[in-house]
Amino acid sequence: MERAIFFEANRSSREGMIAVGTVVMNRVESDEFPNTVCGVVGQKNQFAPGVMTRPMNSKALPDVQEAARAVLNGERQPGVQKARFFHTAGYRFPYNNMHYVLVAGGNAFYEKRKKHLVTQRVPPAPIDR
Repeated sequence: MERAIFFEANRSSREGMIAVGTVVMNRVESDEFPNTVCGVVGQKNQFAPGVMTRPMNSKALPDVQEAARAVLNGERQPGVQKARFFHTAGYRFPYNNMHYVLVAGGNAFYEKRKKHLVTQRVPPAPIDR
């Protein structure tokens, strides 16, 4: 959990860190992904390159560790809802199955839905400015 939060959100707010952790846990709870945190975080091409091997060197590490503990103890970012995906906020993609639920910590969080069920095609305003 620390590695996912560190490499995806270490320069972000606590809300952004908890949101990334919430996505990891949403994947763990899904039948479509591995059923462990390490299995989810270690999946190829799902998180930042080197997420499982690169050193974690930053003054932000204590905050990352606290956020990881909080997520593992049950804290969730409620705005993430059931989203299992995110990308850097500000990027746009041509896919019409991305239902955005939250922008936090520099990331836009979304659910993949059938295109006729997508109601939020543009990321909402960030919760932590």
